[in-house]
Amino acid sequence: MKEKTSTEFINLGRIGYREAWDFQEKLFGENLKAKAAGLPTRNYLIFCEHEHVYTLGKSGSENNLLVNNRRLQELGVTFFKTNRGGDITYHGPGQIVGYPILDLENFGLGVKSYVEMLEESIIIALSNFGIKGEKLAGATGVWLDVDVPGKTRKICAIGVKASRHITMHGFAFNVNT
Repeated sequence: MKEKTSTEFINLGRIGYREAWDFQEKLFGENLKAKAAGLPTRNYLIFCEHEHVYTLGKSGSENNLLVNNRRLQELGVTFFKTNRGGDITYHGPGQIVGYPILDLENFGLGVKSYVEMLEESIIIALSNFGIKGEKLAGATGVWLDVDVPGKTRKICAIGVKASRHITMHGFAFNVNT
């Protein structure tokens, strides 16, 4: 019988993007080292909120950022290139950001099924508030008004990095942005 898997919840409150990323990298690196040594890994779910920042995933293009660096500075918005999947993502006040640092093997999951479970979790959370969240064919994340031309919009972005089945990065859930 498989040993029970636990997850530690960490609330970082409002924190700069770089500080949160560094914290994730630390836990991610510790898990990679433990796994390579055949030791048990730990699972974390980090919650936080960021000041205004745009992040760019590995598969994204800076051309998709619709403002230049000068305008970002005028607005007090920072910009980071990240090592997660996906394109441009906004983070800021009123958004719940979740960074799961998980060993997917502890849960019997692959990366694709993990991302699908993240999406489904957000859809279920929205339904508790009477909001219909949906998946959009060919796109990652959770969307609203999928069947309404010109009104479809993303309520939760998802972008992850995984190495040796250990994850980092996660989701950005727009609550009151």
